[in-house]
Amino acid sequence: MTTLRIEHPITDYETWRRAFDSFAPARDRAGVQQYRVLRPVDDERYVCVDLDFTDVRAAEEFLAFLRTAVWSDPGRAPALAGAPTTRILIPPGDRR
Repeated sequence: MTTLRIEHPITDYETWRRAFDSFAPARDRAGVQQYRVLRPVDDERYVCVDLDFTDVRAAEEFLAFLRTAVWSDPGRAPALAGAPTTRILIPPGDRR
């Protein structure tokens, strides 16, 4: 399992969540197996998202899609309040 972890500040959770939910078909096409949305207990204007893929390549391709087609367009990412921080994570012992 490969996880694409995304963290970023937001202006409003409800607006952000509606935008996130609207990309469900894109997540399905990209092969997202499951996802988790988390929020820090001390910061209501920040989100962390873990997207699970079967392999690194799928995670890299979806990250490229997010960078070019979503985060670069304020209309598609209306509540984004700063640059996302991302990492592609694999379990210890796995090889790319």
